[in-house]
Amino acid sequence: MQLIPPDWPLRQHSRRIRCRPHDWHVQITGQGPDVLMLHGAGASAHSFHPLVPHLPGYRLIMPDLPGQGFTRAGGMLRLGLDAMADDLTTLCKDQGWQPDAIIGHSAGAAIALRMVEMAPRPPRAVVGINAALGPFDGFAGWLFPKLAKAMSASPFVAAIMTRMASKRKQVENLLKGTGSTLPDAGVTLYQRLVTDPRHIEGTLGMMAQWQLEPLIERLPQIMVPTLLIASDRDLAVPPRVSKSAAKALARARYHELAGLGHLVHEEAPELVARLILPFLDESDGTLSVVGG
Repeated sequence: MQLIPPDWPLRQHSRRIRCRPHDWHVQITGQGPDVLMLHGAGASAHSFHPLVPHLPGYRLIMPDLPGQGFTRAGGMLRLGLDAMADDLTTLCKDQGWQPDAIIGHSAGAAIALRMVEMAPRPPRAVVGINAALGPFDGFAGWLFPKLAKAMSASPFVAAIMTRMASKRKQVENLLKGTGSTLPDAGVTLYQRLVTDPRHIEGTLGMMAQWQLEPLIERLPQIMVPTLLIASDRDLAVPPRVSKSAAKALARARYHELAGLGHLVHEEAPELVARLILPFLDESDGTLSVVGG
């Protein structure tokens, strides 16, 4: 899936950027201070398109993570947390972007906080939406990374998983497993993603290389104002994960939304934006050029 379909969300704002080691697909829209938006594992920048119209006053920069969506990974060993944060920091420097804020969904929130530690000019605020800031529990914590590593090592696994996952019912079940309900059009977009073996390979590679514990241990040292938004029906990352992270972070606040799942920014984008905009304005009075 290297060619971006003409009907892909926000296709008119897509651009390709070659910044080693990756061939990036990035969507940029709006005017104002830079806000970097990072999607979660297995998704792409498309997951933010319902939220975009509700965030006026900013230049929104939305890359596909390496190996996922339409970003071609330049190295399959650069898909872990530290490597992705490093490569995204390099991309921002290369393009002259200076994000005043980073909004991350799920694993994207962990990457955002890791970028805070790396960036020569840290953002003034971070927003985590159902942030994946906790280890897997119990047996799953031992098995899952090993399983993903074994699966990503086989050149045949991505093709097999693509055939299995690309059936409409399978995709619907996967999304229901997050606790979210998406419209048919939203399901179709994810179905189109999982028909691409490279996307599956990139997602598996990310899972296999994911090492979160060092970042969790350093959370009390991160001083950036952080808003953690959680959903009470999130079946992928329970709200207690964000609650715990909010207590660990030095300058964090926590807000829980009722009746919504892991993909809350796609289910209820206006509701999520109503939490984000005042927080960004509060973090710095000059951050937004449009009143929230």
